[in-house]
Amino acid sequence: MKIKYVLFHILIILLVNKYLFAQEYLFIKSIGNFKDASSFSVTSGGIFYVSDSETNEVYKVDSAGNILKDAGGYGWDAGLFDNPADLYANLLSVFVCDKNNNRVERFDKDLNYISQLDTHNASDKSMRFGYPNSCAVSQQGDLFILDSENKRIVKFDLFGNFILNFGSFDAGSFELLDPIKLAVDNNNNIYVLDKNRIVIFDQYGNGLNIIKENQQIDGIQIIYNYLTVNNDSLVYFANLKKKEFSLSKINFMGNDELKKIVSSLIFNNKLYLLTPKKIFVYQKIQ
Repeated sequence: MKIKYVLFHILIILLVNKYLFAQEYLFIKSIGNFKDASSFSVTSGGIFYVSDSETNEVYKVDSAGNILKDAGGYGWDAGLFDNPADLYANLLSVFVCDKNNNRVERFDKDLNYISQLDTHNASDKSMRFGYPNSCAVSQQGDLFILDSENKRIVKFDLFGNFILNFGSFDAGSFELLDPIKLAVDNNNNIYVLDKNRIVIFDQYGNGLNIIKENQQIDGIQIIYNYLTVNNDSLVYFANLKKKEFSLSKINFMGNDELKKIVSSLIFNNKLYLLTPKKIFVYQKIQ
Protein backbone atom coordinates (compact mmCIF):
# COMPACT_ATOMS: atom_id res chain seq x y z
CA MET A 1 0.00 0.00 0.00
CA LYS A 2 2.82 2.38 0.89
CA ILE A 3 4.55 1.67 -2.45
CA LYS A 4 1.31 2.40 -4.36
CA TYR A 5 0.87 5.59 -2.33
CA VAL A 6 4.40 6.79 -3.18
CA LEU A 7 4.02 5.90 -6.86
CA PHE A 8 0.72 7.78 -7.01
CA HIS A 9 2.31 10.91 -5.57
CA ILE A 10 5.28 10.66 -7.93
CA LEU A 11 2.80 10.57 -10.84
CA ILE A 12 0.98 13.63 -9.51
CA ILE A 13 4.29 15.52 -9.13
CA LEU A 14 5.26 14.66 -12.71
CA LEU A 15 1.94 15.87 -14.06
CA VAL A 16 2.05 19.08 -12.01
CA ASN A 17 5.60 19.81 -13.19
CA LYS A 18 4.57 19.33 -16.81
CA TYR A 19 1.81 21.92 -16.58
CA LEU A 20 3.01 24.08 -13.69
CA PHE A 21 4.50 26.66 -16.01
CA ALA A 22 1.67 26.60 -18.53
CA GLN A 23 0.85 30.01 -19.97
CA GLU A 24 -2.66 31.26 -20.58
CA TYR A 25 -3.73 33.42 -23.50
CA LEU A 26 -7.07 35.09 -24.24
CA PHE A 27 -8.39 35.58 -27.77
CA ILE A 28 -8.47 39.20 -28.92
CA LYS A 29 -8.89 39.18 -32.72
CA SER A 30 -8.32 37.41 -36.02
CA ILE A 31 -6.53 38.75 -39.09
CA GLY A 32 -6.18 37.68 -42.69
CA ASN A 33 -8.37 35.87 -45.19
CA PHE A 34 -6.62 32.93 -46.82
CA LYS A 35 -7.64 29.89 -48.85
CA ASP A 36 -5.33 27.21 -47.44
CA ALA A 37 -2.45 28.79 -45.50
CA SER A 38 0.54 26.47 -45.15
CA SER A 39 3.04 28.50 -43.09
CA PHE A 40 3.81 31.91 -41.64
CA SER A 41 6.74 33.91 -40.32
CA VAL A 42 7.09 37.24 -38.51
CA THR A 43 9.90 39.79 -38.58
CA SER A 44 11.16 41.83 -35.63
CA GLY A 45 9.18 44.75 -37.07
CA GLY A 46 5.90 42.87 -36.62
CA ILE A 47 5.27 42.14 -40.31
CA PHE A 48 3.86 38.72 -41.18
CA TYR A 49 4.45 36.68 -44.31
CA VAL A 50 2.01 33.88 -45.11
CA SER A 51 2.18 31.17 -47.77
CA ASP A 52 -1.01 29.72 -49.26
CA SER A 53 -0.83 26.29 -50.89
CA GLU A 54 -4.16 26.68 -52.72
CA THR A 55 -3.47 30.03 -54.39
CA ASN A 56 0.30 29.34 -54.64
CA GLU A 57 0.93 32.84 -53.35
CA VAL A 58 2.80 34.53 -50.52
CA TYR A 59 1.30 37.51 -48.68
CA LYS A 60 2.88 40.35 -46.73
CA VAL A 61 0.47 41.22 -43.91
CA ASP A 62 0.59 43.92 -41.23
CA SER A 63 -0.55 43.44 -37.62
CA ALA A 64 -4.01 44.76 -38.47
CA GLY A 65 -4.47 42.12 -41.14
CA ASN A 66 -4.00 44.36 -44.18
CA ILE A 67 -2.38 42.63 -47.15
CA LEU A 68 0.44 44.98 -48.13
CA LYS A 69 1.75 42.92 -51.05
CA ASP A 70 1.40 39.51 -52.63
CA ALA A 71 3.62 37.48 -54.93
CA GLY A 72 3.52 34.22 -56.79
CA GLY A 73 0.81 32.25 -58.54
CA TYR A 74 1.04 28.75 -59.98
CA GLY A 75 3.96 27.95 -62.28
CA TRP A 76 7.61 27.07 -62.57
CA ASP A 77 9.05 30.36 -63.83
CA ALA A 78 10.99 32.67 -61.51
CA GLY A 79 8.76 34.09 -58.79
CA LEU A 80 6.02 31.49 -59.21
CA PHE A 81 5.23 28.46 -57.01
CA ASP A 82 3.98 24.92 -57.04
CA ASN A 83 3.09 24.35 -53.38
CA PRO A 84 4.91 26.95 -51.23
CA ALA A 85 5.19 24.58 -48.27
CA ASP A 86 7.12 26.81 -45.86
CA LEU A 87 8.77 30.21 -45.61
CA TYR A 88 11.19 32.12 -43.42
CA ALA A 89 11.38 35.92 -43.18
CA ASN A 90 13.73 38.46 -41.63
CA LEU A 91 13.95 42.23 -42.03
CA LEU A 92 15.61 42.00 -45.44
CA SER A 93 14.52 38.80 -47.16
CA VAL A 94 11.83 36.16 -47.48
CA PHE A 95 12.84 32.57 -48.34
CA VAL A 96 10.09 30.35 -49.75
CA CYS A 97 10.27 26.56 -50.04
CA ASP A 98 8.75 25.98 -53.49
CA LYS A 99 8.32 22.30 -52.78
CA ASN A 100 7.18 20.73 -56.04
CA ASN A 101 9.60 22.87 -58.07
CA ASN A 102 12.49 21.53 -55.94
CA ARG A 103 13.83 24.98 -55.06
CA VAL A 104 13.98 27.77 -52.52
CA GLU A 105 13.13 31.21 -53.88
CA ARG A 106 14.36 34.41 -52.29
CA PHE A 107 12.43 37.70 -52.27
CA ASP A 108 13.13 41.07 -50.70
CA LYS A 109 10.97 42.43 -47.86
CA ASP A 110 8.49 43.82 -50.39
CA LEU A 111 8.20 40.44 -52.14
CA ASN A 112 10.21 41.41 -55.18
CA TYR A 113 11.91 38.34 -56.63
CA ILE A 114 15.69 38.16 -56.09
CA SER A 115 16.98 34.67 -56.85
CA GLN A 116 16.45 30.93 -56.48
CA LEU A 117 18.45 27.99 -55.20
CA ASP A 118 17.95 24.69 -57.03
CA THR A 119 20.40 21.79 -56.69
CA HIS A 120 18.06 18.91 -57.48
CA ASN A 121 20.04 17.92 -60.58
CA ALA A 122 23.49 18.97 -59.36
CA SER A 123 26.36 16.64 -60.27
CA ASP A 124 27.51 16.70 -56.64
CA LYS A 125 24.98 14.46 -54.90
CA SER A 126 25.95 15.75 -51.45
CA MET A 127 24.49 19.19 -52.22
CA ARG A 128 21.25 18.01 -53.81
CA PHE A 129 17.90 18.66 -52.19
CA GLY A 130 14.45 17.70 -53.41
CA TYR A 131 10.92 18.63 -52.35
CA PRO A 132 12.03 21.09 -49.64
CA ASN A 133 9.59 21.01 -46.74
CA SER A 134 11.07 23.75 -44.59
CA CYS A 135 13.89 26.30 -44.34
CA ALA A 136 15.37 28.83 -41.92
CA VAL A 137 18.31 31.24 -41.75
CA SER A 138 20.79 31.39 -38.87
CA GLN A 139 22.17 34.48 -37.14
CA GLN A 140 25.23 34.11 -39.37
CA GLY A 141 23.18 34.15 -42.54
CA ASP A 142 23.48 30.44 -43.34
CA LEU A 143 20.45 28.85 -44.99
CA PHE A 144 19.27 25.44 -43.72
CA ILE A 145 16.92 23.49 -45.99
CA LEU A 146 14.95 20.38 -45.07
CA ASP A 147 15.52 17.96 -47.93
CA SER A 148 12.46 15.70 -47.67
CA GLU A 149 13.50 13.58 -50.66
CA ASN A 150 16.75 12.45 -49.02
CA LYS A 151 15.63 12.92 -45.39
CA ARG A 152 18.40 15.27 -44.33
CA ILE A 153 19.31 18.93 -43.79
CA VAL A 154 21.38 20.77 -46.40
CA LYS A 155 23.31 23.92 -45.43
CA PHE A 156 24.29 26.79 -47.72
CA ASP A 157 26.03 30.09 -46.99
CA LEU A 158 24.65 33.58 -47.59
CA PHE A 159 25.69 33.44 -51.24
CA GLY A 160 24.17 30.03 -51.95
CA ASN A 161 27.39 28.07 -51.73
CA PHE A 162 27.00 24.52 -50.44
CA ILE A 163 28.61 23.86 -47.03
CA LEU A 164 27.43 20.45 -45.80
CA ASN A 165 24.51 18.10 -45.24
CA PHE A 166 23.62 16.19 -42.08
CA GLY A 167 20.99 13.99 -40.45
CA SER A 168 21.24 11.22 -43.02
CA PHE A 169 21.93 7.49 -42.44
CA ASP A 170 25.46 8.23 -41.20
CA ALA A 171 24.14 10.28 -38.27
CA GLY A 172 23.65 7.23 -36.03
CA SER A 173 20.90 7.76 -33.45
CA PHE A 174 20.37 11.26 -34.87
CA GLU A 175 19.36 9.91 -38.29
CA LEU A 176 16.21 11.63 -39.51
CA LEU A 177 13.38 9.22 -40.28
CA ASP A 178 10.53 11.43 -41.49
CA PRO A 179 11.52 15.10 -41.09
CA ILE A 180 8.74 17.64 -41.67
CA LYS A 181 9.80 21.05 -40.30
CA LEU A 182 12.84 22.83 -38.89
CA ALA A 183 13.72 25.98 -36.94
CA VAL A 184 16.98 27.67 -35.93
CA ASP A 185 17.64 29.29 -32.54
CA ASN A 186 19.79 32.29 -31.62
CA ASN A 187 22.79 29.99 -31.01
CA ASN A 188 22.50 28.62 -34.57
CA ASN A 189 21.25 25.22 -33.36
CA ILE A 190 18.78 23.46 -35.65
CA TYR A 191 15.59 21.88 -34.28
CA VAL A 192 14.01 19.31 -36.62
CA LEU A 193 10.54 17.81 -36.23
CA ASP A 194 10.92 14.11 -37.01
CA LYS A 195 7.70 12.15 -36.48
CA ASN A 196 7.03 12.37 -32.72
CA ARG A 197 10.41 13.75 -31.71
CA ILE A 198 12.54 16.88 -31.94
CA VAL A 199 16.11 16.23 -33.10
CA ILE A 200 18.59 19.01 -32.29
CA PHE A 201 21.84 19.61 -34.17
CA ASP A 202 24.52 22.28 -33.88
CA GLN A 203 25.39 24.40 -36.91
CA TYR A 204 28.08 21.90 -37.93
CA GLY A 205 25.65 19.00 -38.10
CA ASN A 206 26.60 17.36 -34.82
CA GLY A 207 23.70 15.78 -32.94
CA LEU A 208 23.04 17.45 -29.59
CA ASN A 209 19.79 16.07 -28.21
CA ILE A 210 16.60 14.18 -29.00
CA ILE A 211 13.33 15.10 -27.30
CA LYS A 212 10.65 12.45 -27.67
CA GLU A 213 6.94 13.25 -27.43
CA ASN A 214 4.04 10.85 -27.07
CA GLN A 215 2.02 12.50 -29.84
CA GLN A 216 2.43 13.78 -33.37
CA ILE A 217 3.86 17.30 -33.76
CA ASP A 218 3.20 19.16 -37.01
CA GLY A 219 4.63 22.65 -36.57
CA ILE A 220 7.64 24.34 -34.99
CA GLN A 221 8.73 27.98 -34.72
CA ILE A 222 11.46 29.83 -32.84
CA ILE A 223 11.06 33.57 -32.28
CA TYR A 224 13.84 35.05 -30.16
CA ASN A 225 14.05 32.70 -27.15
CA TYR A 226 10.61 31.11 -27.44
CA LEU A 227 10.09 27.82 -29.20
CA THR A 228 6.56 26.67 -29.97
CA VAL A 229 5.41 23.33 -31.32
CA ASN A 230 1.90 22.30 -32.23
CA ASN A 231 -0.39 19.75 -33.76
CA ASP A 232 -3.84 20.66 -35.09
CA SER A 233 -5.32 21.31 -31.64
CA LEU A 234 -2.53 21.72 -29.04
CA VAL A 235 0.39 24.12 -28.57
CA TYR A 236 3.45 23.76 -26.32
CA PHE A 237 6.28 26.19 -25.68
CA ALA A 238 9.83 26.16 -24.33
CA ASN A 239 11.98 29.03 -23.09
CA LEU A 240 15.34 28.38 -24.72
CA LYS A 241 17.16 30.66 -22.28
CA LYS A 242 16.71 28.01 -19.60
CA LYS A 243 19.46 25.43 -19.19
CA GLU A 244 17.21 22.42 -19.50
CA PHE A 245 14.81 22.01 -22.42
CA SER A 246 11.24 21.62 -21.17
CA LEU A 247 7.96 21.85 -23.05
CA SER A 248 4.93 23.31 -21.29
CA LYS A 249 1.35 23.47 -22.50
CA ILE A 250 -0.24 26.72 -23.65
CA ASN A 251 -3.86 27.24 -22.68
CA PHE A 252 -5.75 29.50 -25.09
CA MET A 253 -9.38 30.47 -24.65
CA GLY A 254 -12.21 32.69 -25.81
CA ASN A 255 -12.50 31.57 -29.45
CA ASP A 256 -15.02 29.06 -30.77
CA GLU A 257 -13.95 29.55 -34.40
CA LEU A 258 -10.61 27.81 -33.97
CA LYS A 259 -10.79 24.48 -35.80
CA LYS A 260 -7.34 23.48 -37.02
CA ILE A 261 -3.91 24.86 -36.09
CA VAL A 262 -1.34 24.85 -38.90
CA SER A 263 1.47 26.69 -37.10
CA SER A 264 2.06 28.78 -33.97
CA LEU A 265 4.43 31.40 -32.61
CA ILE A 266 4.89 33.73 -29.64
CA PHE A 267 5.81 37.33 -30.40
CA ASN A 268 5.69 40.37 -28.05
CA ASN A 269 3.67 38.50 -25.41
CA LYS A 270 1.05 37.48 -27.95
CA LEU A 271 0.28 34.02 -29.26
CA TYR A 272 -0.42 33.77 -32.98
CA LEU A 273 -2.15 30.66 -34.32
CA LEU A 274 -2.19 30.13 -38.07
CA THR A 275 -5.17 28.22 -39.44
CA PRO A 276 -5.96 27.52 -43.10
CA LYS A 277 -8.17 30.63 -43.27
CA LYS A 278 -6.94 33.12 -40.64
CA ILE A 279 -4.38 34.08 -38.03
CA PHE A 280 -5.91 34.09 -34.55
CA VAL A 281 -4.29 36.46 -32.05
CA TYR A 282 -4.23 35.86 -28.28
CA GLN A 283 -2.97 38.12 -25.46
CA LYS A 284 -0.98 36.63 -22.60
CA ILE A 285 -2.89 36.81 -19.30
CA GLN A 286 -0.68 34.66 -17.06
